[in-house]
Amino acid sequence: MLGGIRAVRTLAVTLLLLAPSVTAQAAEKSWDETLSAAKKEGKVVVAGAPDPVMRNEVIPAFTKRYGIEVDYVAGRSGNIVERVKIERASGVYSMDAYLPGSDTMFNVLYPEKMIDPLKPMLVLPDVIDPSKWKKGKLWFMDPEEQYALRLFNSVDSLLFINTDHVKPEEMTEVQHLLNPKWRGKISTEDPRLDSGNGGNTAARFYKQLGPDFVKALYIDQKPVVSRDRRQFSDWLARGSHPVCLSCREDDLRGLRQDGFKFLKIYNLKGLVTSVNASPFLVAVANKAAHPNAVRVFVNWLAGKEALQIYSKGFGAATLRTDVDESFLDPRLIPDPQVNYPDTADPNWRSAEKLEITKKIGLLLKNQ
Repeated sequence: MLGGIRAVRTLAVTLLLLAPSVTAQAAEKSWDETLSAAKKEGKVVVAGAPDPVMRNEVIPAFTKRYGIEVDYVAGRSGNIVERVKIERASGVYSMDAYLPGSDTMFNVLYPEKMIDPLKPMLVLPDVIDPSKWKKGKLWFMDPEEQYALRLFNSVDSLLFINTDHVKPEEMTEVQHLLNPKWRGKISTEDPRLDSGNGGNTAARFYKQLGPDFVKALYIDQKPVVSRDRRQFSDWLARGSHPVCLSCREDDLRGLRQDGFKFLKIYNLKGLVTSVNASPFLVAVANKAAHPNAVRVFVNWLAGKEALQIYSKGFGAATLRTDVDESFLDPRLIPDPQVNYPDTADPNWRSAEKLEITKKIGLLLKNQ
């Protein structure tokens, strides 16, 4: 009898010791099966903003590693979502993954249940290891912590100036934007929209500085409004509009290499510094057209290789602990000791900001 008990105990201990190995082997087998099925599917369809870093650097690296093509559908989030809704009304589900901004994520994709839980799809050790993330875990921003994955956390920039036309000391306080010297020389995306850089910046000004400042900036200063990212870069480089509220670092990189002198402004006295989740969040479409390929894609996108490529190409601070940040502007990297307002917070995006945007729309109605 005693020998039988000892044998049972020995077996139990053996099974406990073997359990991690068995689990790891099962996970590896499951991943191999997913990868094999993904290659048979042949491609993954990803929707995101027009993004040369994603298209020219990140996606080719993914295809090279896994042999899976990426059909990248680039456009403004609002246009893409409308296309998806029309397709779905006809029973067509063409998308696999979305790389949206916070507005589209929390005002459309998540509340309208257009996405599936992403967290269960993330299985690679490189991705799920808590030590690889600055928050000690993957950062899902939705209430269930399942759907909306955040990969970036950067200090918000406010604007760019061309230092051949604007001296740095002329743009150190938020009130400097109202200097009559810059009347007609500021460019921005439409501040009345509830998504996009123009609306986000205007809402930030409104919340902290009130309607009088917004009226003075967006009416009295007579800024030029455009939806063309390339136009902003051209205006900034030529100096016709040497103050740009909506320029992007990746659009200006080539011009910098050509010798144009741009300065990115992160802090203005009189305005609280905040952080953002730009350039995108990550979500997986429900009824994904290529369920295995999208699983491979999101695991890779959240890993070190992809985020190192993206961080260096775009100039954004990731949430990973193992991505080299030595090449980033140190002003871009949040201080872990500071509690910054977060412009990607879903409560801000889906409630307070929408109300502010309505007020801005009324304020600027005839502009």
